[in-house]
This record gives sequence, structure tokens and C-alpha cells, in this order.
Amino acid sequence: MRLRIDLKIFVFLLLFYLTKQIEIYSTIMFFCILHELGHIFMGILLGLKVEKIEIMPFGLSVAFKLNTKDYNKKIKNANLLELKKIAIAIAGPITNLIIILFYIFLNKSEINIIYANLLIMLFNIIPIFPLDGGRILKSIIHIFCGYTKSIECVHIFSNITIILLTLISSIVILKIHNIAILIILIYLWTLVIKENKRYENVKQFLEK
Repeated sequence: MRLRIDLKIFVFLLLFYLTKQIEIYSTIMFFCILHELGHIFMGILLGLKVEKIEIMPFGLSVAFKLNTKDYNKKIKNANLLELKKIAIAIAGPITNLIIILFYIFLNKSEINIIYANLLIMLFNIIPIFPLDGGRILKSIIHIFCGYTKSIECVHIFSNITIILLTLISSIVILKIHNIAILIILIYLWTLVIKENKRYENVKQFLEK
């Protein structure tokens, strides 16, 4: 298993420290890690092994070793692996939902914890690849329409979503002057731009 640290995390730490929101960032990071542990637990439960863990600005990124036998079990236009990917992706947001329900059930007045987990859950189900929402959408389209259609649709969804989020976030930032929203938006744009470049490379390869 390989461990890697995304150096951008230090930039985020500095920005949140300078804006006096380091406590909020620390809380979000803690529950982001629990979110990723949900992914890891589900992956191990499904018989996959962790190949790489990357410490990123908003939690961890986990990559699993793919099981070749899953490719041989066909489900429509995809394979069993896509169902496992959906289950692993859903496990993260469900982990945050369980934490929220746990605190509500105990009548705990930990508003910050409930808010942090709600934020992480909603953030991750955004249909932008490689967030959980984007991964789930890609795998579902892959199962019913095939690989090529899945990457095309997710590419379109990701770009439309980030544009809409930018418009909405711009209004919110002007209203409440929260620098954290701007930082998260910049982070999402870096993800989308990176995936757009990857999409173009894959598209060129498929067209050959």
C-alpha cells in the first residue's frame, strides 16, 4: 500500500488559518477522514485491497486493487466491478448520514458536528467526477450504456454542475462573505479541469 500527501493541503491550512477558520477546517477534515474510512470498510467488505491512500485538502483519497475476476462477470454493458464501485462510493455519504442520525438520536446539541457531516455528505454527492456523486453516476451509466457513454455523460454533467455551482456560490459569497466557500469552489474547479484533460486523452485514445 502506498501513502501520498497532496502538498496543496498546506496551502489550505494556511488559508484557513489566516481567515481564522482553522477550527472549522479541522472539524471538516476529521469527518472527511471518517467518510473515507466508510469507503475503505465497504471496499474490504467486498473483497478489495487498498492500493493507495492519498491525504488531500479535504480528507483522503483511496484507490483499490482491481480484482480481474470481476471483469468476467457481466452485468449488461459493464461488469460486477461497477456495482462494487457504486457500493463503495455510496458508503462514504452513508457514513456521514449515520453520524448525523446518531447525534440527532442522542439529542446532542453538537450543531457544528451535524453541520460538518451534512456539508461533507452534500458535497460528495455532487455529480462531479471524481466525487462520490460523479462516480456513482458514471458507474450507473456504464452498466446501462457502456464505458464510452459513461465518460461522455459524466464529462458533460461535471462541467454543467461546476458552472451552476460557481454562479450560485458567487451570489452566496457576496451575501455572507465566507472565504471557505471560495476555497472549496477553487478546489472543485481544479478537479474538473484535471478530469477534463484526462477525458480529452481518453477520447483521443478511443478515436484511434
